[in-house]
Amino acid sequence: MDKLGPLWCFLVFVFIYTQTATINGSTNTKGNESVMGVIGAIVDNSSRIGKEERLAMKMALEDFYYKFNQNLVLEVRNSQGQPIQAALEAMGLINTQQVRAILGPQTWEETSLVAEVGSKSDIPIFSFANTTPKWAAERWPFLLQASTNIFNQMKAVAAIVESWEWQRVTVIYEDRDSSATSVLHHLSNALREVGAEISQLVALAPFASSSLSKELARLKKGQCRVFVVHLSLSLAEKLFEMAKRMKMMERDYVWITTDPVTSLVHAMNATTISNMQGILGVKSYLPETGGHFKEFHRRFRKRFRSEHPEENNHEPDIFAAQAYDAAWTVAIAMRESNKVPRLLFEKVFHSDFHGLSGKVEFIDNKLVSLNIFQIVNVMGKSYRELGFWSYGHGFSENVNENAAYNSSMKVLGQVFWPGGPWYTPRGWTLPTSTNPLKIGVPAAANFKEYVTVEYDQSENNISYTGFAIDVFKATLEELPFYLPYNFLPFNGTYNALVEQIQLKNFDAVVGDVTIVAGRYQYAEFTHPYTESGIVMVVPVISKTSNRAWLFMKPFTMAMWILTGVINFYNGFVIWLLERNNCPELKGSVLNQMGMLIWLAFNTLLSTNGARLHSNLSRMTMVVWLFVALVIMQTYTANLTSMLTVQHLGPTVTDIETLKSSNAIIGHCSGSFLSRYLVEVLHFNPNNIKTFSSTEAYAHALKNGEIAAAFLDVPLANLFLAKYCTGFTKAGPTYKVGGFGFAFPRGSPLLSSITEALLKVSESGQLRELENNMITSAKCEDVEPDKETPSLSPNSFLVLFILSGGTSTIALLVYILRVDKSILRHKIMWRVMRTIMGHWGSQKRRYSRRVSDVAENASNSPNTFELRSQV
Repeated sequence: MDKLGPLWCFLVFVFIYTQTATINGSTNTKGNESVMGVIGAIVDNSSRIGKEERLAMKMALEDFYYKFNQNLVLEVRNSQGQPIQAALEAMGLINTQQVRAILGPQTWEETSLVAEVGSKSDIPIFSFANTTPKWAAERWPFLLQASTNIFNQMKAVAAIVESWEWQRVTVIYEDRDSSATSVLHHLSNALREVGAEISQLVALAPFASSSLSKELARLKKGQCRVFVVHLSLSLAEKLFEMAKRMKMMERDYVWITTDPVTSLVHAMNATTISNMQGILGVKSYLPETGGHFKEFHRRFRKRFRSEHPEENNHEPDIFAAQAYDAAWTVAIAMRESNKVPRLLFEKVFHSDFHGLSGKVEFIDNKLVSLNIFQIVNVMGKSYRELGFWSYGHGFSENVNENAAYNSSMKVLGQVFWPGGPWYTPRGWTLPTSTNPLKIGVPAAANFKEYVTVEYDQSENNISYTGFAIDVFKATLEELPFYLPYNFLPFNGTYNALVEQIQLKNFDAVVGDVTIVAGRYQYAEFTHPYTESGIVMVVPVISKTSNRAWLFMKPFTMAMWILTGVINFYNGFVIWLLERNNCPELKGSVLNQMGMLIWLAFNTLLSTNGARLHSNLSRMTMVVWLFVALVIMQTYTANLTSMLTVQHLGPTVTDIETLKSSNAIIGHCSGSFLSRYLVEVLHFNPNNIKTFSSTEAYAHALKNGEIAAAFLDVPLANLFLAKYCTGFTKAGPTYKVGGFGFAFPRGSPLLSSITEALLKVSESGQLRELENNMITSAKCEDVEPDKETPSLSPNSFLVLFILSGGTSTIALLVYILRVDKSILRHKIMWRVMRTIMGHWGSQKRRYSRRVSDVAENASNSPNTFELRSQV
């Protein structure tokens, strides 16, 4: 429409030189006082639609005259299907015939130019085009769409596709004007709602006979076999003629046509019908009921046969009915508008009645859309009416009040498909050896164990190996059919690789491609063949270095306590048994306590049993030395294990530590992780580095260039298998899709490939392939890092019972001996007390006699001498 300015100048220039001539039976109405007004019409007289519209409009004004006895003149001009010619005819009708309204033309390209001409004089334009852009009403307020909108018909097409479970269709349309864009947009949305999509768009220029064979040959090489045809009748006839010649009207092909092709199928000749055998068609429903329509139908067939004897069929279709209703609507409005253009437009705009084509009512400058469409099937010499599709209801065999609706077209019965098969075409074909699948493979994969692309210049050959390639080949072996393919290398990011499917450069992608939501706009994925998720890999440090209480680690606290208790107990028993025989065990209370503690530990460490005097002590010591030897050797071994076996831990345990310390992190180049780390985990983009190999990762982590690396779980497992001594996983696993194979959206192969992949997984073959890959990169000189456990009393319970029991027995024996000795000592003590008592009494008597003598002697003169002698 940007070219309308220069085009308008050209039209004015042509109009000045062409004068104002009457063409194609124009009628001079000057001086005719019985004429109420003139209505203009622009049609293509060379087309079947134009012929029907011309006759129907004449019949409408004739019926208006018979009913109201008011005469309206119809001035019809031939556009010859050319937009420029249509604009010139519109100028002539306005300037020379003073028409009050213009009906037609048929296409939007013609309508837009005629509307531009009519807007200068506020002349209402009634378009018969099946699409009108939303912006048209704002630019040309006097433009009305007098035909039903084709957009709802696209939903009927989508319902047919859904009924037969087709997932991809190819659309062939006529690239004539901008209206095709709106139709394709509505068709795409309708297909998407039912889980299907448009695989290819084929635009054909009007009268493009030379390019038909080239386009059809290209389509024949593809996999999609469902074609939706949205063309004019003349171009569609050429298309189906060429398709039959190229054997594309045979088995496994599906063709679906829309208006105007389907609505004119009744008027096609035998040759065209033979070329269209098996097509499904969607056409606007024409309610052929009521006395008014039957009378119109009878008159129309009679007059059309006489005026156009070259036509084989004389039945009216939806285009004739809509033209009749449009002419009648304008006539009624002119009768009530008193020749005021704006009032005429308002009268038309508020029309509300039932016409031949259905309800006549305008909303937003457009005739209310039809909600019912008829489904037909071309077969034999004509076509078969299968049933109907109603918006919001579904398919039915009829449209009366008792109609039974179903969402599937299968309720309408058997369909005659191209080639005559009784089975339903699957809508796609397998690739052939001459046209194998083009499968994209990442040429610069970060982990060569998954995908390796090697160029052999000597043999001019490219080899593809790796885990992903092996899984794909194993999957193909599970398919019930042969699938030829060729691998093709691709240098670029993984997003760009998947996008190549949408760009039709690849038919599939195989490699270490992560399944993420953002890539579904380009393709669909199979079931993942690896574990899903993202993990953080960091360097490790020793857990056991610089630990002051490491010497306590070999035993648990309960073990230490029980050992101490047994030591003190055994030491006490030996002290008690030996204290009478060892002078050093006697003394003050403090000295004996010190000796008791010393003896308790000495029994654990001493091996000298010669110093013990009691057999009970020796028995206790022998058992305890055996237990002590076992405990000491076990402690030494466990402590040695803890000191020599390296126990490692992560340098970083969570991402919050990384973000708070502003640490540098890394990820695979070309992956989706760059966006994920920034948008989901909220890392600073300036702190993110990319790496292209496992060696680069290991080097960067070891020298501190990065603090952590973020990898897909399967890649992290492979990395740790190769570098198992210095790195470990840390933090949680962030759930994302695993690795999968990518195919075009709606690909018919996708379900078969997914099913085959699940068979590979369930059979254990997938696990075997994965184990082989991990084993090839495993560190062979490092044992798995396991924490050496602390030993508990349960490990020595029998020994403790043996030692404690032995000491207890010795103690009991000793106590019994002491009790018997005390009993004998009591008897002897009594005897001794008696003897000593008797001896004491004798001593006292002797002492008294001696004391008496002494007292006497002391009184004598010799006493001093006696004392001196004593």
